[in-house]
Amino acid sequence: MIEISNLTKIYKTPQHDVLALDQVSLKINKGEIFGIIGLSGAGKSTLIRCINMLEKPTSGSIMVDGQVITSLAKKDLRQTRQKIGMIFQQFNLLSSRSVFDNIMFPLEISKVPTVEARQRVHELLEIVGLTDKAQVYPDQLSGGQKQRVGIARALANRPKLLLSDEATSALDPQTTKSILTLLKDINQRLDLTILLITHDMNVIKQVCDRVAVIDNAQIVETDDVLKIFSNPGTPTSKSFIDSIVKQEIPDEVFRRGSVKAGRLVRASFIGESAGEPIISSMIKNFDIQANIMYGNIDRVKDTPFGNLVLELVGEENVIDAAVDYLHQQGLEIEVLENV
Repeated sequence: MIEISNLTKIYKTPQHDVLALDQVSLKINKGEIFGIIGLSGAGKSTLIRCINMLEKPTSGSIMVDGQVITSLAKKDLRQTRQKIGMIFQQFNLLSSRSVFDNIMFPLEISKVPTVEARQRVHELLEIVGLTDKAQVYPDQLSGGQKQRVGIARALANRPKLLLSDEATSALDPQTTKSILTLLKDINQRLDLTILLITHDMNVIKQVCDRVAVIDNAQIVETDDVLKIFSNPGTPTSKSFIDSIVKQEIPDEVFRRGSVKAGRLVRASFIGESAGEPIISSMIKNFDIQANIMYGNIDRVKDTPFGNLVLELVGEENVIDAAVDYLHQQGLEIEVLENV
């Protein structure tokens, strides 16, 4: 659906040039919810604005649905943008227009016949759950309701791609959850590709299929969300994940280690393995003690995900065999310390 190749964006200022994107390459598949996460200033907002050409890249190419949009003339680009919806952090609603007329606005610009446009607005009001708010004005809505209007407006021209620019960062956690649930429903119901940027790994965890981590203007890691959660490949990825799944083990865990020969390991349970008695099976199969030092469980999108820190005590070769057994059961294992 989207293929980005060697994308670079440089902002020129009187003082010095600012490198916002540095040779970024990404491929986003049709129908998936793809997340881009990074800290403020990492380049994620610039990237999403380049994808709909609100910012013109310095070099590189962007292909959307088989069309290289970086080489389009202005007229063709305007038509292409109608198939790329965008929702914003600050909603960007027209205060002088009702909810109905805010959603109607892009249809008016596209010169959609009035009867057809009004029918489309009614469909969208039902999709976002605001049928009873059609004649209400933005200042009478909550933040979550405003964002639902923004989503409906972004869907008005039946886009193939929906871009979300920090769309939940101004919302409270409960409202954020409801908006993310709506985006998941829209993705499935409309077979719509969604690209969202965020600085919050909780957003990625709840809705995304895959994620790219951006740091200092470069993509440093791209993978399935579950794989990055279970085995982050860069310090940047690990810092985001540590912030929500508490993979940083409390210091007292290390101080409580046994005086016997052993090994401190972290086991990550994903999907079905999170509900299986794997640790008890290991103890039955091997002459080994397993002390549970620390653990938690969470969900990544719709998949259970957990971490368990174990102190394995026994002969070294037996511990090696037990760790291999855990690997064979589908667990990700990280050796934290030999004790």
